[in-house]
Amino acid sequence: MTKLSVNINKLATLRNARGHNRPDILQAARDIERFGAEGITVHPRPDERHIRYQDVRDLKAIVTTELNVEGNPTPDFLDLVREVRPEQVTLVPDAPDAITSNAGWDVIKHQDYLRDIVAELKGLGCRVSIFLDPDLALVDAAATTGTDRIELYTEAYARQYLTDREQGVAPYRAAAARAGQLGLGVNAGHDLDLDNLAWLQQQLPELAEVSIGHALVCDAIYLGLENTVQLYKRQLKPFNN
Repeated sequence: MTKLSVNINKLATLRNARGHNRPDILQAARDIERFGAEGITVHPRPDERHIRYQDVRDLKAIVTTELNVEGNPTPDFLDLVREVRPEQVTLVPDAPDAITSNAGWDVIKHQDYLRDIVAELKGLGCRVSIFLDPDLALVDAAATTGTDRIELYTEAYARQYLTDREQGVAPYRAAAARAGQLGLGVNAGHDLDLDNLAWLQQQLPELAEVSIGHALVCDAIYLGLENTVQLYKRQLKPFNN
């Protein structure tokens, strides 16, 4: 079954715009779980422009499904992970000034570095996922780091979905199949929405988890948060059943 992990960064952006606690991030996480999501994802950045480091600490205490913490393994990020020990850490090579994640790891170039990081995180009891583009050579290199999973960066798929979804999904299908052959779990995220999610899952039987934030929060403005979470869950049901 493919699990839905909801990225709540955009809810924190809204809260921070007024400097108070509205919306309440902890209550939102509780509600999202109650509405059916199987995980909560956060991506704290050094400037804390949305999710703050203290949010991560507070979320660890109340999340009852799985807490997935994404980020570039800088010293501050690693210190936070050592303290919080989330169920999953997703390593993302984003620059401090990146608006959002915009590339996967060059695992071949950074293979030794990632191997050391992965070993430490697994020693803390965290499942580790490496964010990468759907390239077979990168999947092969990721397997040598000891990572548990990869997260496929799906912006290219989402961009091509409306014009040629078969061509768009082809490299992801191949990458997921290779990951499965190598014993790696497969996650996916970035620009997934109610239009393109079901097709991706149907084409990737290895898909263990999707992380969705921006589109889901935008949909919730019109459709309501409870209804939106359940609509996204419904996109994942046809293949599961």
